[in-house]
Amino acid sequence: MKSNKTKAWIHAFRLRTLPLAVSSIILGSFLAAANNSFNITILIFALLTALFLQILSNLANDYGDSQKGTDNKDRLGPERAVQSGIISIKEIKLSIIIFVVLSLISGISLIYVGTKNINFNSSLILLVIGIIAIISAIRYTMGNKPYGYSGQGDIFVFLFFGLTGVLGSYFLYCNSLSWDLLLPASAIGLFSTAVLNLNNMRDIENDRKSNKNTLVVIMGSKKAKYYHLFLLSAGMLSALFYILINYNNYFQLLSILMFPLFIRNINSVYKNKIVTQLDPELKKLAISTLIFAIVFGFSFLL
Repeated sequence: MKSNKTKAWIHAFRLRTLPLAVSSIILGSFLAAANNSFNITILIFALLTALFLQILSNLANDYGDSQKGTDNKDRLGPERAVQSGIISIKEIKLSIIIFVVLSLISGISLIYVGTKNINFNSSLILLVIGIIAIISAIRYTMGNKPYGYSGQGDIFVFLFFGLTGVLGSYFLYCNSLSWDLLLPASAIGLFSTAVLNLNNMRDIENDRKSNKNTLVVIMGSKKAKYYHLFLLSAGMLSALFYILINYNNYFQLLSILMFPLFIRNINSVYKNKIVTQLDPELKKLAISTLIFAIVFGFSFLL
């Protein structure tokens, strides 16, 4: 029984989503290091904050979907913690509170370390962004009007897994930003949104029955495939434009070697006719995004 409980909590944390959580932090850190700005303490707190927020979002999603009946016997993919009955509502609520606290502690520590040399207003803005991130993680499927049930989840993922993660982490190292950083930040955001799109394509039938109006439910499976093509293509183009703008040596072209992984994913999704077969693609795309972030960022250090 204890073993089943442990497995249920591991499933609730949804470990395969965690690579996305750290991808933007890793990329922002590499780009800052390429600009001769790096601090190991900032990296540790940034990674911890990203992981805590992702786990918080996963736990809140588990609770919210269970309460709204979206997690049921007809749902495809891994069985959820509350849905299985192994973890109680009381336990999942307590875990959400714990990760809210952990996110706050880690996030405030991150802001304190990263803004020592800049004015108070900048620190305050970052604190507000952090609080919004915590609220957004919870409100994805929880509450009376969760935005994950009205087709707005994609915007959240793009903003927080892409722009906020990359630009925020870079700013904490360098205390400055440049417009061209929007390109790699957008690339990671678009790739992460594509992972969500895959998840929603897999769950389209159950989501529709449960009145969870994801963007895929709103547009339909066929258009969702074209949307997937757009997300990954736009992500690759954004990365390529940044390379061309900042090109110094051929090492910076290394990340282009990752493009076939994304192209293969586009092809797999386009040809797919059985939604259950999309589930393995989720993990592959999440891992591909993490590897891309590492290779892309590292190439600018060479």
